Amino acid sequence: MAPPVFRYHPDPLGSGSLVASDKTCRSCGQARGYIYTGPVYSAHQLDDSLCPWCIADGSAHEKFDAIFVDDEAFEGEVPEEAAEEITERTPGFNSFQGEGWPGCCEDATAFVTPAGMRELREQPDLEGLVLDHIIHQMEISGGAATRLLNSLHRDAGPTAYLFRCLHCQNHHFHIDYV
Repeated sequence: MAPPVFRYHPDPLGSGSLVASDKTCRSCGQARGYIYTGPVYSAHQLDDSLCPWCIADGSAHEKFDAIFVDDEAFEGEVPEEAAEEITERTPGFNSFQGEGWPGCCEDATAFVTPAGMRELREQPDLEGLVLDHIIHQMEISGGAATRLLNSLHRDAGPTAYLFRCLHCQNHHFHIDYV
């Protein structure tokens, strides 16, 4: 059975936030074939123990007061309804210093994937867009900008987290490093 669809995180398997697993979910008590591996903010120890269905329907949030993206992560204008859906009913993603979740077109963007230079070069124009983000959003220029760009790695950091606007389809980025 395919995992549920998440509007703001359309491919949690591809991004690494969900993995195939025979583990039993602590919320529903079922082994459904997938387990969530991203961050869980809760008073309960829930690492690698929730299925995506219990995230999607909000039962994991209700049962454990769990959130999956820090509510301080939103950058720009993100409507309260979108922020609530992302924090309470959407898989988050692992990062080094904490998430950043951009907004665009008066909505939250959709998380696509963590990326390093290898992944950026596989998609036309992303390398230039990330360099533009480093220069104009992060205010890093010259050789330092190029070094940061070339040091991006999907798993070891620094990492570029790719987002796409659900409306205009523009890419947005959050770059995180140790």
